Formats: sequence, C-alpha cells, structure tokens
Amino acid sequence: MSETLLRVGTTYLPVTNVELSSEWYVSKLGAELNYKDDDKAILNIANQSIFLVKSKENQSANFYDAYGEERFTLTFEVNGSSALEAIHQEFREKKMKVGEIEDRGHAGRNFVFCDLDGNKFDVWSELSPEFKEKYNIS
Repeated sequence: MSETLLRVGTTYLPVTNVELSSEWYVSKLGAELNYKDDDKAILNIANQSIFLVKSKENQSANFYDAYGEERFTLTFEVNGSSALEAIHQEFREKKMKVGEIEDRGHAGRNFVFCDLDGNKFDVWSELSPEFKEKYNIS
C-alpha cells in the first residue's frame, strides 16, 4: 500500500436535539460551531470535526464491553496531571456530568464525562508524543 491513513477527520455523534446539543458543546467544551441546520451541526473541537446528527431518543455512541461495562469511544488528551485536574474542576463547576479522576494502571490519569444525550467521553492526562512534537509542546 503506497498511501496511509493520516488522521481521524470527523466523528459523528447521535443527539436528540441539535440546537440544544450544539449550544452545550459550544458553552461547555469551547467548540467552534461551523454549521447548523435542523438535522446536524458541525463543530470543531480538539483539532477534529464533530458532527452532531439528529437521531432517535435513547441512542448514543457508547458500547458495552465483554463484562457489561458501558464504554466511551473517544478520548481527549490534555497536557499533564495539573491540566487534567483543572479541566475536571471546570467541568464540575459547569454542572456537567463528570466522573472521578481515576488511575487505570497505565501512564497518566483519566476521567469520564457525558454530554446531554449520554454520549461518554474520556479525558487523559497524557498528550501523544507525535502531537507534542508537531505542535512544539513540552
């Protein structure tokens, strides 16, 4: 194969109310709204495009692992433990549904949060080395 996949460009998330959800992503996560109609909203957040797609109720991007645990499909990265603790506190102050900071037995620490429709997301305290190098982050 002479070409390779370079990055994840877009993630699609099911939401029941495009208007409310797009406002939530903008106000709570600092997303940039690029487009919105009755059926979808296109947001930029964390160097990625997120499409919020109007869906039936009780749908989410989550899945259940082999042990019955509901899991997230997307992890955001922050630069270090102090950044993780600060954003965790900020999300709590914004009255978001946020889990506790966890040590999962690997490098860094994590916490999980949810959007209005119960889509779960993970936040990890470790930036990937490639990202740090590309954006000259120490």
